[in-house]
Amino acid sequence: MGPKLEGDQMFRKLPLDNPERIDCAGESFLRVPAESLARLTEEAFADVSHLLRTSHLEQLGQIFDDPDASANDRFVALELIKNAVIAAEREFPSCQDTGTAVVTGKKGQNLLVAGSAKAAIEEGIRATWDSRNLRYSQMAPLTMYEERNTGTNLPAQIDIEAGEGETLDLLFMAKGGGSANKTFLFQETRRLLEPDRLLRFLDEKIRTLGTTACPPYHLAIVIGGLSAEQCLKTVKLASARALDDLPDCGDMKGRAFRDQGLEAQVLKLTRSMGLGAQFGGKYFCHDVRVIRLPRHGGSLPVGMGVSCSADRQIKARIDRDGLWLEALERDPARFLPTLRTAQKPVRIDLDQQIDAVCDALSGLAVSTPVLLSGTMIVARDMVHAELARMVAAGQPLPDYMTRHPVYYAGPAKTPSGHASGSFGPTTAARMDPYVPDLQARGASRVMIAKGNRSAAVVQSCKAHRGFYLGSVGGAAATLGKEVIRKVEPIDFAEFGMEAVFLIEVQGFPAFLIIDDKGGDFFARPQ
Repeated sequence: MGPKLEGDQMFRKLPLDNPERIDCAGESFLRVPAESLARLTEEAFADVSHLLRTSHLEQLGQIFDDPDASANDRFVALELIKNAVIAAEREFPSCQDTGTAVVTGKKGQNLLVAGSAKAAIEEGIRATWDSRNLRYSQMAPLTMYEERNTGTNLPAQIDIEAGEGETLDLLFMAKGGGSANKTFLFQETRRLLEPDRLLRFLDEKIRTLGTTACPPYHLAIVIGGLSAEQCLKTVKLASARALDDLPDCGDMKGRAFRDQGLEAQVLKLTRSMGLGAQFGGKYFCHDVRVIRLPRHGGSLPVGMGVSCSADRQIKARIDRDGLWLEALERDPARFLPTLRTAQKPVRIDLDQQIDAVCDALSGLAVSTPVLLSGTMIVARDMVHAELARMVAAGQPLPDYMTRHPVYYAGPAKTPSGHASGSFGPTTAARMDPYVPDLQARGASRVMIAKGNRSAAVVQSCKAHRGFYLGSVGGAAATLGKEVIRKVEPIDFAEFGMEAVFLIEVQGFPAFLIIDDKGGDFFARPQ
């Protein structure tokens, strides 16, 4: 049997035996071996680590056809499509944060798994992360304050409901920390349910998302819910476009529905904010889903969340005809624009003395795109905590922190024959508390990461002649394959992917976000 169409999505059949039909107590069942469910899970997470939905790539491509898109929108869209082309080769994952494995679904009571469904799904996840160039992200708490990486990317979040029939429908998601961190719950009251008041509320809250989770976003908003957890679960499913077939109005039984009129209003609102696809413009969001749920009369939870540029989800189904996976896009190159209309970047040599690098950056306007070549130091959360301990103890800082720009990142595994694995930026704000003390000692003069920074970082850069550059979030595969030429661990090797690395880059794309004069892209009137 070839591909099949469910709604507007195409599914491909896996080369596995069809479920076996059995009869018991006068009732008919389908039975699927646990090994087949494990294989389905492994295939799903392998696909979703490297491939994107065609519809998502079409939306990126449409940015180039929009005369109102900014040059920065087009620059980011181009980098994201190039990243998808590299990731589709199935060596470099689309994002260095290969995510928490999330599995949701519904199992009909007449479909049986011969063995433990939970254990089978976990085995599939373990096999994917062990066999591919993915990063282990899950931390096991040993005490309240001490934790260790599990080294398997387990545990996973698995949530499968009971249903009718003889099918098992699943949604596999790989959710990175930056995207997951942009999930919010607001406990409101009936007073919010007025058109102008609700739009003002959404305008305020959407702006707090910022760009650290790598827009353009698929934005999900849920109004109501019988509980906080129902509200937030609906946010996650809506951000994956898993609830698009909801009706467009409610009924007296309290059914959920989509408000597509409000979706259009909110999308228009996001496109007037000026944040754009990370560095200014129109495309802060690809689309918006607004879902209304029933609620307790004394409670109005409101949920908000996003799926980011690493838009990683894939549907699966087990039925009498076999085991099926949603067909993701395998030829993203067809969405590349024929003309590169982005603003021409300024080239910066990082192998100069750090003062010369700062001189070059000081002559540029905030939001200028740059291409960086030379040597960087990579350090993130765990290293910065150690540096703070050294400062508190009166110890000198390592000289690499004063000689080179610092890139906040953590790599995925390195494919055979390459210098680096996927190696995109992490969220800058987590390092904000450390910056003033470091810059006062001549360290972290030039920082590269993603997202906005605090006022304290802006003030510190002005006081100590520092700079912050925004890297394109969501382009980790491109950076790993085409930009990073050397990766060498030089300190804190025991931290694994959070060690200090010395890296050499050629043509690393970024934007000037904070300068030495108090300028901050994200604080400008948009």
